[in-house]
Amino acid sequence: MGIVARRSVMLGIGALPLAGRSTYAQSAWPNQSIRLVVPFAPGGTTDLVARLIGAGLQEKLGVSVVVENRAGAGATIGSETVARAAPDGYTLVMSNIASHAISPAVYGQKVRYDPVKDFAHIALVVRNPTVWVANPRAGIRNLADVAARAKAPGGLQVATSGAGSSNHLLVVQMGRLIGTEITHVPFRGAGPAMQAVIAGQVPMMSDSLPSAAAHIRQGSVVAVAMCSAQRHSAFPDVPTFREQGFPIDSDSWFGLSAPAGTPAAIVERLNRDVLAVLATPEIRTRFAELGGTPGDLSPADYTSFISREVANWAPLVQAAGATAD
Repeated sequence: MGIVARRSVMLGIGALPLAGRSTYAQSAWPNQSIRLVVPFAPGGTTDLVARLIGAGLQEKLGVSVVVENRAGAGATIGSETVARAAPDGYTLVMSNIASHAISPAVYGQKVRYDPVKDFAHIALVVRNPTVWVANPRAGIRNLADVAARAKAPGGLQVATSGAGSSNHLLVVQMGRLIGTEITHVPFRGAGPAMQAVIAGQVPMMSDSLPSAAAHIRQGSVVAVAMCSAQRHSAFPDVPTFREQGFPIDSDSWFGLSAPAGTPAAIVERLNRDVLAVLATPEIRTRFAELGGTPGDLSPADYTSFISREVANWAPLVQAAGATAD
């Protein structure tokens, strides 16, 4: 619907008696396609989760849910686009640990939105651990190999989905534990980063498990370590960072958010529909295969969750000295 058409709808609402406006607005939504912005390039976990949840919402809502990839600047470009969009329920974003917790601290004043106040947060969709994978020809099979390679002449390069991601912070943390800098190679999403590792352009990658799972099973990359408190049931043969002597746990999360000011009735409707989609056997099975755990938070709880994540990550970013450069 274009600008003129939206004005016509608003004029129609304004002509109604006050008592009828809320009912009209709720019954009229949705009556056009919904744009779901993924602030990363295609092929990564955010994109994968968006397409799964988008397909489910499309069935629930009866309108098209169109995924749009707008990558760059640690997922902040696409997120800012949504923060500045009309709060009418027709533009959503896959909010995530990079765009709404870490990148605001990494990029500082370059981020022109408040990750909490400038959004109406709808639902947490999935959480999952981080996994480090390597090109099979790189000769890296465990974290001892990672440490040796990092300390050798020429050092070690590790790809990620971009500066400001939890994977970026993990590279920085690992370098500090090893006692030498690991070269971070940021891409515009996990998809391009993984392709670079498979092609041998970068020896290894720090990635969210869902986007790496299929490549591990296919043997196009080797799983080096799982960054979780215990081994993951989907990949029981992959040892954790802690098992290999590095006391780090790291996971990622992905959710759904809209511009601040989106009507509460729309936010609540989307939350109910997202949770209904997540409860289906098909989605639960698919997430289990990918190593993800479905979310179950209300809009208020998801907002509080993001607030805590912002508060938790800011000092960690500062302590790690992570920057977007």
